Amino acid sequence: MTARSRARLVAALSAGLALLLSACSKTNLPQDSLNPAGPVARTEDRLFWPVFVIAVVVFILVEGLLVVAVVKFRHRPGRQQPVQVHGNRRLEVTWTVIPALILLGVAVPTVGTIFSLARRPPNALQITVTGHQWWWQVEYPGMHVVTANEVHIPAGQPVYLTLESVDVIHSFWVPRLAGKQDLEPGRTNHLTIEAFQPGLYLGQCAEFCGASHANMRFRVIAQSPADFQSWVTGQQQAVAEPAAGSLAAQGKQLFEQGQFPGGPACVACHSVGGAGAPPGLIGPNLTHFASRTTFAGSTLDNTPAQVAQWLHDPPALKPGSDMPNLGLTRDQIDALVAYLEGLK
Repeated sequence: MTARSRARLVAALSAGLALLLSACSKTNLPQDSLNPAGPVARTEDRLFWPVFVIAVVVFILVEGLLVVAVVKFRHRPGRQQPVQVHGNRRLEVTWTVIPALILLGVAVPTVGTIFSLARRPPNALQITVTGHQWWWQVEYPGMHVVTANEVHIPAGQPVYLTLESVDVIHSFWVPRLAGKQDLEPGRTNHLTIEAFQPGLYLGQCAEFCGASHANMRFRVIAQSPADFQSWVTGQQQAVAEPAAGSLAAQGKQLFEQGQFPGGPACVACHSVGGAGAPPGLIGPNLTHFASRTTFAGSTLDNTPAQVAQWLHDPPALKPGSDMPNLGLTRDQIDALVAYLEGLK
C-alpha cells in the first residue's frame, strides 16, 4: 500500500469515526424521542425499532453487495466485460418480490399503529392548542382556563389535543410524549399525549414558520391529579387587585390606559381577568402570568429581570415579534413588572 493510499484510508476511517461519534450523546436529554415517557411515545418507539433494524439490515446488504461488485468487477487491463443479466426473469422477480415483502412487513404494523393512535381515547382531558407566530395559546374547554406556552396535564391520564393555527403551518412536538402533528390554518388536527409520571417535558414547533421559529417553544408540565386540580382551581380565580398607590397599581394603570411612543396600551393586545377571561386579541392572555415559569414562547425565564428586559425591546429578543418596542421609560418598565409579577 502506497503512502497516498494509506493517507486516504486513514482519512476515510477518521471521517467514519467522526460521523459515528457525532451520533453519540448523553442519556436523559430533555427532548430525547428514544426515551419515551408516556404510552403514546412508547407505542411509537415499539414501531420505530423493528423498522429501524430492518432498514439497517437492508442497507448493509445492499451497500455490501455494491462494494463487492465495485471491487470484484472493477475494470482491469485485458479483462472482459462481465456477463449481462438483463432479461433474467428469475433475478428480476426475486429483486422485485423481496422488497415488496419487506415493505408489506413494515406497512402492516405501521398502518395499525397509525389507526390505533388516531382513536380518541375515552375519558381523555380536552385541551385546545392554537399556534401563533411565535407562541402557543392553551385553552381548557369547560374549565374556563386560558394560558400560554405551558400545557399542564394530569399524569396517568390521556390528553386529547385539538390543534389549530391562526396564521401559518406550525408543528406541535413534545418528543418524549408523542410524535409531531402539524397545525394548519383552516384545518383542525388532533394528537393524544400522556405522561406516565409527573415531570417537565420540553417541546417546540417542528415546522419552519418564520423569523422566530426557533423561539417557539413550550413546556408540558405533568402533575399528580391532585396538583393538577389545584392548578386549575387557582387559574379559575380572579387575580388580586394591587394595593392602592403601590408600584403595581401604577403598572395596572399603565397596562390598561397607558399611551406609549411605540404603541397603545397593553390591553389592546392582551387580556387579564378571572375564570372565562377571553384569549388575548393579538398576544397571550396574561391572567395569572406570574404563575408561569416562562414567557415569550417559553424562551425566557419568568423573572423580574427578564420581564424587564423583554419590555425594554421585545423585537431584540424575538425577531419579528408582534409586540413592538413601545419606548417605555425605566420607571414605566418597573411599574409594569411589579404589576405582571403580581398576577398570581
